[in-house]
Amino acid sequence: MKQSQLFTKTRREAPKDEVSKNAQLLIRAGYIHKEMAGVYDFLPLGLRVLNKIVGIIREEMNAIGGQEVHMTALQDKGKWEATDRWSDKVNDIWFKTKLKNDTELGLGFTHEEPLTSIMKDHIRSYKDLPKAVYQFQTKFRNEARAKSGILRGREFLMKDLYSFSIDEKSHNIYYAKAKDAYMKIFNRLGIGDQTFVTFATGGSFSKYSHEFQTLCEAGEDLIYIDEKKKMAVNKEVLNDEVLNDLGLSRAELVEKKAIEVGNIFSLGTKFSGALGLNYRDESGKDIAVNMGCYGIGPSRVMGTIAEVWSDDKGLVWPESVAPFKVHLVAIFGKDTASGGAGKVRQAADELYASLTAKGVEVLYDDRDCSAGEKFGDSDLIGIPWRYVISEKTLATDSIEVKDRKTGTVEMKKLK
Repeated sequence: MKQSQLFTKTRREAPKDEVSKNAQLLIRAGYIHKEMAGVYDFLPLGLRVLNKIVGIIREEMNAIGGQEVHMTALQDKGKWEATDRWSDKVNDIWFKTKLKNDTELGLGFTHEEPLTSIMKDHIRSYKDLPKAVYQFQTKFRNEARAKSGILRGREFLMKDLYSFSIDEKSHNIYYAKAKDAYMKIFNRLGIGDQTFVTFATGGSFSKYSHEFQTLCEAGEDLIYIDEKKKMAVNKEVLNDEVLNDLGLSRAELVEKKAIEVGNIFSLGTKFSGALGLNYRDESGKDIAVNMGCYGIGPSRVMGTIAEVWSDDKGLVWPESVAPFKVHLVAIFGKDTASGGAGKVRQAADELYASLTAKGVEVLYDDRDCSAGEKFGDSDLIGIPWRYVISEKTLATDSIEVKDRKTGTVEMKKLK
């Protein structure tokens, strides 16, 4: 893409109504646009990052047997009443609406109920199990507070996978695969070193669930880490019983702030039992399917990366999710008798064509503006590699290559 054709513009100042670093940087750099608190549009650069995050998650979900679907946001009241999750007294984050005939509907904040109902048409025998189904879906949650940018949205993208097994033993085998897959995802996204599998409450479903918590001062959660054992516990379940259960010592734990970037739960038969999702075993007996759920918010992950991988100049994207691999910056200078600006443009155009022909993703800053403005924008946008072509570099038939993460600069020959 040529930057002169990109409709978005960078901003010098952070929006006054944003307090989170991720929102300030992403808005200033032209990745997202704020509609209202907790509701953001993804602009061309932002959508490229979001799609790359989605792509990595999709690959790892497919690798453990996940089958992708796309489900509706509008929710049938009856299904949720069957599991006692429709009432605002039980779930106070519902967005609800009505059809013109006064039929009440909800906007989905998760999808256990509707997918369980779908699977009733497709699971009949023990031979149909196990199965795993997932989707990328816009979720709606009526959050009381939404001041953390895309870390906590009222409308946001979620990957939710649900597993269906014959019993707890079979479920636990898949659960372990999913846990490993999640860490592969976070490693590929560039935040694996800062992300800990964290023991958390299992709610009404199981003794424990597992959260994936990324260390960050912007985090809303407090976790306690045993750095030697690489284990972590959420503050909400930190007590002597849990410590004994996990073989941890309170004296060895370090308190850290963290962002929850994913979670996995054992659901047992709560939803299958309530909605009648059964399979017939070898003896002909009907048994409720054992379920699990596994969530990652791609938009929240994007905000987390922006929080963790940024500096005082702007964003610093890991190469795996960056909107482009290379930011080609042409410094045209002034036209001279030797045709300086024209030669720079020609060399930059040729390099752009050569890189794109090789499949390298390039954002080409071909704008007629100062070097300072171009470098400032480049630092803010945060593409991993910056290639600079100018009259000075052409004098040695070279380009200047800068690593955005380390700041190191070297000269490389054009050909």
